[in-house]
Amino acid sequence: MTKPVYKDSNQPIEVRVKDLLSRMTLKEKVDQMTSVWVRNYIENDEIVLDKVKEDIKDGIGQITRLAGTIDLEPQKVAEMANEIQRFLLEETRLGVPAIIHEECLSGFMSKAATNFPQAINYGSTWNEELIQKVAETIRKQMRAVGVHQGLSPLLDVSRDARWGRVEETFGEDPYLVARMGTAYVKGLQGEDISKGVIATPKHFASYPFGEGGRNIAPAHLGPRELRDVFLFPFEVAIKEGGAWSLMNAYHEIDGIPCNASKELLTKILREEWGFKGYVVSDYSSINMLHTIHFVAESLKDAAVLSAQASVDI
Repeated sequence: MTKPVYKDSNQPIEVRVKDLLSRMTLKEKVDQMTSVWVRNYIENDEIVLDKVKEDIKDGIGQITRLAGTIDLEPQKVAEMANEIQRFLLEETRLGVPAIIHEECLSGFMSKAATNFPQAINYGSTWNEELIQKVAETIRKQMRAVGVHQGLSPLLDVSRDARWGRVEETFGEDPYLVARMGTAYVKGLQGEDISKGVIATPKHFASYPFGEGGRNIAPAHLGPRELRDVFLFPFEVAIKEGGAWSLMNAYHEIDGIPCNASKELLTKILREEWGFKGYVVSDYSSINMLHTIHFVAESLKDAAVLSAQASVDI
């Protein structure tokens, strides 16, 4: 039996992608833009894989936090990851595997993984080589159990001590944040991304600058301050670090939610900076366009707004 073009590794990637897309139904395409969180399948402190499989029978883009959801030994995480991927490869119509992502700001958030200091301590070292080595260690531990994407580094520039996530940042200086963040990206992804972990700089952008230092509160700032202070670290991490992914912020900037902003996600990120990777939505941020920002009449409309702005997952 002739192998489909999209499964032929000798063919150019562009040709394989075009062939795969031509075979996909609309539902299969939508499923590749979504994820399932295994916390929704826990019964008696166990993840019920049969229920996971039922919900991903048409394929899925990402699997959310196998290791970070429940207290599992690394070997068990790897076994579950392999079982899910084997199901996707062998028992779904197209056989497309998923990307498994996890948190990893101060180490892989998993049982038995190395726990490093918080990012504010990274920034205090001013040691790019050290931070790259930290990220390399995190990469090896994540890949060992089948993880492909890490939801770090956090490139928010901390300018308000009232904000409740200051310790997750590298500090208040855009240049410092850019250097530390880029070192982290390089360490996490490695020289060969096929053996690395996709880095996800976040939260794009100006997330710590909300009214009153409150989380998810609106930010009010001019275009020069936005670019010089809050966008600069992301630009460096993408252009120099080669980050493959990026995560939008929850909040709005001058009335426009970040994950519905074509200015941020299309014009600046893709057209000006030449970003070729994919944008992932922060957890539930698309729903918030309807439930908190009130710019979408329904959850369906919220998904459309985000996709039109250039959110991929």
